[in-house]
Amino acid sequence: MSTTTVPEPRTAAALAARRRRTEAAVQRVHDAIARLRREKAQVNVAAVARRADVSRTFLYDNPEARAAVATAMAEAGDRRSQLLADQDDEREATWRERALNAEDALKATHAEILAQRTRIGELLGQIRDLQAEWTEEAIQRITTENTTLKQRVRQLTADSRTLDERLKAARSNLRFQDRRVADLEARITAPASGS
Repeated sequence: MSTTTVPEPRTAAALAARRRRTEAAVQRVHDAIARLRREKAQVNVAAVARRADVSRTFLYDNPEARAAVATAMAEAGDRRSQLLADQDDEREATWRERALNAEDALKATHAEILAQRTRIGELLGQIRDLQAEWTEEAIQRITTENTTLKQRVRQLTADSRTLDERLKAARSNLRFQDRRVADLEARITAPASGS
């Protein structure tokens, strides 16, 4: 059996090339993580592997790449937790504000209802007072007076119409008399001017 040995310079060159590829892959991993952060996308092993064009195995095997992904995932988790906490605080604040507004509106509504009930009670009391004051005799008297007043209004309306008709007739007679006087004056002045 013969064994062939690889010359030393070739091994060093292969190792250097492998190191350069690894460094380039690690740099792509860092770039992919930075892009994912800028896009606010979820940072996980699959997404970083896809963006950096490396295998998942590389990300798990390479300590620098694994540390970078783990750090990015932890920061993303912290940011997500902070974002969720902020959203919860904001929601709680809006609910608190809505609850306070609802309480104020409820107090105002109760006050308005109480005022309306008081007013209704006063008006019902006035109605009862009015009903209690009027006896059957008073109601009969007022009804009789009302009927009498209506008859008087009808009589006065008829009288007014009669007087209007007489006034029109008198005016018509007056106009007729004015024309007759004018004619007589014209006749009297006509013979005088003719003689």
